[in-house]
Amino acid sequence: MTTTTEAAQAGRGTRAEPAAEARQGLGARIAARAGGGAMRVFLVLVALFWLMPTIGLLLSSLRGAEDIAATGWWKVFTAPSELTFDNYQRLLDNSTITDSLFSTVMITVPSTVLVVVIGSLAGYAFAWMEFPGRDWWFLLVVGLLVVPVQVALIPVSELFGTIGIFETTFGVIIFHTAFGLPFAIFLLRNFFAEIPRELLEAARLDGAGEIRLFTRVVMPLGGPAIASLGIFQFLWVWNDMLVALIFADSESPPITVALQQQVRQFGNNIDVLAPGAFVSMVIPLAVFFAFQRQFVSGVMAGAVK
Repeated sequence: MTTTTEAAQAGRGTRAEPAAEARQGLGARIAARAGGGAMRVFLVLVALFWLMPTIGLLLSSLRGAEDIAATGWWKVFTAPSELTFDNYQRLLDNSTITDSLFSTVMITVPSTVLVVVIGSLAGYAFAWMEFPGRDWWFLLVVGLLVVPVQVALIPVSELFGTIGIFETTFGVIIFHTAFGLPFAIFLLRNFFAEIPRELLEAARLDGAGEIRLFTRVVMPLGGPAIASLGIFQFLWVWNDMLVALIFADSESPPITVALQQQVRQFGNNIDVLAPGAFVSMVIPLAVFFAFQRQFVSGVMAGAVK
């Protein structure tokens, strides 16, 4: 009886194994097909769909005002002779646009650097330093995350007017820095807190002080969060229009305000607006791809950690 039962179980196991292999083989074939050429073609089509507005803006910036008014940008595929760089020459001759690009850089770069530096220092302090009321201060920082920018526009305008920095580049930098710090501190504190305590204690045993510990251990390990924060802060400040429209100097506005003023004053000035809008959009993309290597290196450092 025992032998018969064992044989039956063995037979069922033998019959079950091919079925399991067949199911596994089907799943493997589906996964392999999904990761093959068909999936690549689908992803390329999705990427082209999302890039369509950018491509359209680029081609529009290379067409004359008459051609833009007459036909759509896709006409260049049948009439490539319409393409010209005269619009960009007019853009360079437009002092309002060129000055606004310089003003945007002067606002965006300091705002990004200040948020990254101050946010990193504060995040490290909240994560690994003991001081009175640390948890309550951190709760206050978290509470500031829910404060919308629109609520602070009027009181901050009155404050900046009182101290004499309203409609100045410095005032816009201070505003962006102040509103970027709560998220920066929250993000970096949570990331730094995940660093193994043993690693920091080993560095302290080797004689590292707080500054050396921060620069040699915490900052390299915090590469992913710091790189992401810097990129997002740069994009937010560069593309901002509300704060710039209220606090920036009306004589040297950022690119977003300058383009809006061009539309209001010269509604048919599309031969300047199109290349200006494309330049204002492509610069953040260039910054992102320029720092992509550092971002990937930070991600790999975090994986090693």
